[in-house]
Amino acid sequence: MLILLPPSEGKASTGDGPPVGELSFPKLGRPRGRVMSALIKASRRRDALSVLGLSPGQAPELAKNLALKEAATLPAAELYTGVLYDNLALSGLDADARARAEESVLIFSGLWGVVRLSDRIPPYRLSMGVSLKPLGGLAAFWRPLITAELDRLPGLVVDLRSATYAGAWRPGDRGVSVRVFKDGRVVSHMAKATRGEIARKLLESGLTPTTPDELAKVLDDLGYSVRLAPGKLDVDL
Repeated sequence: MLILLPPSEGKASTGDGPPVGELSFPKLGRPRGRVMSALIKASRRRDALSVLGLSPGQAPELAKNLALKEAATLPAAELYTGVLYDNLALSGLDADARARAEESVLIFSGLWGVVRLSDRIPPYRLSMGVSLKPLGGLAAFWRPLITAELDRLPGLVVDLRSATYAGAWRPGDRGVSVRVFKDGRVVSHMAKATRGEIARKLLESGLTPTTPDELAKVLDDLGYSVRLAPGKLDVDL
């Protein structure tokens, strides 16, 4: 089973490890370097905030991008914060659940493409929805590269990503995108908490569903109200 997560806007402010080196999926190394170089150049521009989709109050984030090559790193499991990761609560998992997380959780990133929890990366600011010269839109840039890496990995894909990041890899028939509803409407902020909670409970359960029907049964047993549709699993709050 693979559990796909988006990154978060909220990140730890700094790390304590050496500058970024080789990460999981090493074939993505050269593209990662290209995105990093393009991001550094974009962050130096006078219109950097506009290019990166940031507000004036987020101007200090540009300094993180400019320091990427020499910045201290920390594991992705510790870098990403925010509602989804608060509810995933990786630090509270027991050893067995944490081992399952290391194997199955993949985090998508506009800068790194896709990383595992143990990959050491520095703080940065870049959404998958951004277009960087000369690379173009990042989801389209990463899609063929990530597809070549992830299509070869086996297992049911539990897709907990937002739409912006879902465009970077489409797992096809073996993927199930989890949507969260309240009073018949899709919710966003509450969905982040629910998705983080679902990921944690799947990891703690030790179960490895291999089909969408098995996943629906597992979540039903875990106390969720679910509805299965082709490629979708809807959770009602």
